[in-house]
Amino acid sequence: MAEKWTAEERAAIKDRAAEVKGKKVDGLTAVLEKIAAMAPADRKIAESIHRLVVKIAPGLEVKTWYGMQAYFLDGKAVLFFQDAAKFKSRYSTLGFQDSAQLDDGDMWPTSFAILAWSSAVEKKVSEIILRAIERA
Repeated sequence: MAEKWTAEERAAIKDRAAEVKGKKVDGLTAVLEKIAAMAPADRKIAESIHRLVVKIAPGLEVKTWYGMQAYFLDGKAVLFFQDAAKFKSRYSTLGFQDSAQLDDGDMWPTSFAILAWSSAVEKKVSEIILRAIERA
């Protein structure tokens, strides 16, 4: 039996196709529009991540990736934020691509569930982002 894509997965693929085709939309504008469309709890997390990335890693390029806010270095996605509604998940996710090189032995996390933003979460996320970009 062939697997079927969910409506959310098809939408993400369409978003990515539009991004690859090079729609002439400013990356920052596209990300801010995606954030503004999120549910309030996810929007707060997304805005906090965006402010943090801009503050501690201003060299990263801001643009969407599969319709999600993402941050790139040398044309490669380093990290992205997936709001809970994107795929009808229980929680939002901060994910890192392999270009982040978060390698730590034979096994390490590359995505993190975030239920709410706090100073403790911000500290942990800051440490991971800084580690990701120093190795990327």
